Amino acid sequence: MGNYFSDIYRAITTIAVGMGQTWKAMFRPATTLQYPTVRWQLPTNARGILFNNVDDCIGCNKCVRICPVQCIYMDTTKAHADEDLGKASTGNPIRQHVVRFDIDMFKCCYCDFCTTVCPTECLYMTDEYENGVFSRDNGLYHFSKYSPQEALALLKRDAEEAQVKAKAKEAALAAKNKGSKVPA
Repeated sequence: MGNYFSDIYRAITTIAVGMGQTWKAMFRPATTLQYPTVRWQLPTNARGILFNNVDDCIGCNKCVRICPVQCIYMDTTKAHADEDLGKASTGNPIRQHVVRFDIDMFKCCYCDFCTTVCPTECLYMTDEYENGVFSRDNGLYHFSKYSPQEALALLKRDAEEAQVKAKAKEAALAAKNKGSKVPA
């Protein structure tokens, strides 16, 4: 019989506690966020979408090498001795043309490794957190100082210089082999 009355007492107290919480919630203001028009204020160290200030990028490839998911794509060409590309905002000299700098945000795991190794701090995460797009092509962010035609011209120039160097090396090796042969 003692169990019967204790069960009734427990049921009544449970209902009373639940109703007390309901009455408190009825008089509290709603915490619903009207999302498309109102957005949360993110903390200062939040990780959002990656952004590259390509004017400060020196093309060191550190971000590409450290990325665990390989979501950063970079193509560079060396500048000639007579070309002055200036300096980054941190004072580092820019010695390479950054022909292509693309980030695939659908692959990005938001680990923040790439921003910590950047010597010029030109790669950083913004406070923008919405990355919803209608096409997968819109998730690939392109950062470049050069138009596609200028980039292609720089890459062709680099390839031609590499061919000239390879031919010169081959000719020097052939001349060395000719000189070392002993007549029989």
